[in-house]
Amino acid sequence: QVQLVESGGGLVQAGGSLRLSCAASGRTFSSYAMGWFRQAPGQSREFVAAINWSGASTYYADSVKGRFTISRDNAKNTVYLQMKGLKPEDTAVYYCARRRLNIPSGSSWSALFEYDIWGQGTQVTVSS
Repeated sequence: QVQLVESGGGLVQAGGSLRLSCAASGRTFSSYAMGWFRQAPGQSREFVAAINWSGASTYYADSVKGRFTISRDNAKNTVYLQMKGLKPEDTAVYYCARRRLNIPSGSSWSALFEYDIWGQGTQVTVSS
């Protein structure tokens, strides 16, 4: 059973930076694309960023483009989310997720149903 464990969340002032990590168990990590999502209190879970299996292709929500960077290290079974220029509206629980295989090309990369395994989440709080 594959498990995803996020870490690196915390409290930071506006304008600050954090790096989230998501460690995956199992030997098939490098075969899967991965994504980061977030959920603020009272809000729906929303797409933040995604990366293909090799790391060559990345995708971002408009709200984080230019501030967040997704990357992965397949040798360490880990995907990262570097967050800079944090804003209070970035406050949320951040989740990593494994994207299903065989998703048709041209799909959005941002739909929740495209992801089948989720971590437990890590809290990010940005103070103003």
